[in-house]
Amino acid sequence: MSLVEVRDLSVGFGGLRAVDGLSFSLAKGAALALVGESGSGKSTVASALLGLHRGTGARVGGSVEVAGVDVQRASDDELRRLRGARAAMVFQDPLSSLDPYYAIGDQIAEVYRVHNRVSRRAARARAVGVLDRVGIQDAGRRSRSRPHEFSGGMRQRALIAMALACEPDLLIADEPTTALDVTVQAQILDLLHVLREETGTGLLLVTHDVGVAAGNADEILVMRHGRMVEQGPVADVLGGPAQPYTRQLLGAVPRVDVPRTGDLRVDAPRGVTPGVDSGPAPGSAPGPAPGPAGGATSAGSVPGGSVPGGSVSRGSVPADVVLEAVGLRREFGRGKHAFAAVDDVSLTVRRGETLGIVGESGSGKTTLGRMLVGLLEPTAGRILPGGGVRPDVQMVFQDPVSSLNPRRTVGESVADPLRARGTGTRPFGRSPERTGEEARIRGRVRELLERVGLEGAHYDRYPHEFSGGQRQRVGIARALAADPRVIVCDEPVSALDVTTQAQVVALLDELRRELGLALVFVAHDLAVVRQVSDHVAVMRRGRIVEYGPTDEVYGAPQDPYTRQLLAAVPALDPAVAAARRATRRAARREPAAM
Repeated sequence: MSLVEVRDLSVGFGGLRAVDGLSFSLAKGAALALVGESGSGKSTVASALLGLHRGTGARVGGSVEVAGVDVQRASDDELRRLRGARAAMVFQDPLSSLDPYYAIGDQIAEVYRVHNRVSRRAARARAVGVLDRVGIQDAGRRSRSRPHEFSGGMRQRALIAMALACEPDLLIADEPTTALDVTVQAQILDLLHVLREETGTGLLLVTHDVGVAAGNADEILVMRHGRMVEQGPVADVLGGPAQPYTRQLLGAVPRVDVPRTGDLRVDAPRGVTPGVDSGPAPGSAPGPAPGPAGGATSAGSVPGGSVPGGSVSRGSVPADVVLEAVGLRREFGRGKHAFAAVDDVSLTVRRGETLGIVGESGSGKTTLGRMLVGLLEPTAGRILPGGGVRPDVQMVFQDPVSSLNPRRTVGESVADPLRARGTGTRPFGRSPERTGEEARIRGRVRELLERVGLEGAHYDRYPHEFSGGQRQRVGIARALAADPRVIVCDEPVSALDVTTQAQVVALLDELRRELGLALVFVAHDLAVVRQVSDHVAVMRRGRIVEYGPTDEVYGAPQDPYTRQLLAAVPALDPAVAAARRATRRAARREPAAM
């Protein structure tokens, strides 16, 4: 008997059918990956397995059976007994899934007591035990910590521990590693694999990352528009996809083992145009062909400690250099509690080049990016030319939802840099001058929206009316409004599915080529960075540990840390993924690694 049996499942919300006639099964101890773009219905299916749509107004049809329980016909009490005890879910964002006011151990103990008649002491001991099982060191002490005292990876481990507290037969992991850097992602996925081996727990893995599915599932089910496109053993589907959509999905996946190509344009499965081929943005001078690539360095990483692009003297920089940082340091805290988030970093960015900056969370990447834009003042060092907030250096932020005002239209947000430059002011009266200036601003914003692949008519829409990829395009349009020479992109595609990610990356590369822009691409995704960057700098603990032309750094990494990062990148070949997992496991067993 299967652990999960889904037959002709359909889920509708109002006039939208999110899942349409989906059928699949999952055997005990097996792993199935649901893969697809945002909006394909993956998470809706995961919620349906636990009956989470009940009472929401959703229309659910078909049959769903989990661990012998008919989810559609089960009573509320039966569903409560199913959730947590027989089937448990690990959500994408552990911070929003954990109560910020209670200790981690208390929250896990509460889940255990709901399903088992045990004392508080026994529940507490169980919480410490499962925290230790998922790799939380000093579990007894850390169980008294609150969620904000844990790192992102530790919070995800805590959420997995909570799911395992009652030893469920089924674990549903909904995008469990989306916001994590590659090494922490590898640790979480290795943990799920080990738990499956040790407990025989079935795994339903929901992900938009095909590489994650390749290394952690026995079978894969590709979804699109709520329907199944293709299903089969993971090696068969990824090795020889039968459907055009699956091939398009695989084609959009950035590869860490493939050198950068000259053209990043992609075929968009949704029919969304990656960029509008309309030449340079109106009002901007066409940029020349990209000049020689510059780079980054820290003391000791280049012979003699020199800065690529020439020496710096009295605030001058070579003509093709658009941004240069020398000896940047940024400290947080005071006295004995002070620490350097960025420590003695120098870099040079030239017109028309893309400099990739990679590293784990906490390596100093974002702090460095914010100093380059002028949002943070360096504790020491210089940024040339000039300093402070510079209109010619703009930033595209990681989360377009939080960087756009939900109460203002996207057109107004894009217009802000134009007004800040004195291009115009809001029309408080009906004077022809002010009305005419406002019309010019509105026209310019429409041109910018069209330039990034949106419509000019979107001016009056609000952020919540756009998808994640569209909101990121709005952020890019806002950055372009200031006519920048450099755009610093801080994790601009980390929360997007692979096809939307490829479209946004292609758009940025198109703008770089056509407008002569320089890009600083900050990311923890090494595969994306390889595809977009001319040079790459690898950061660790505030310092640049390796720098060079992208293909050289990726093809023959010199620093052990760089090799460690590359080894943690998910592989599309299941055999390669299994070999890497075995290597990591062996390394963890070595005394030196403990």
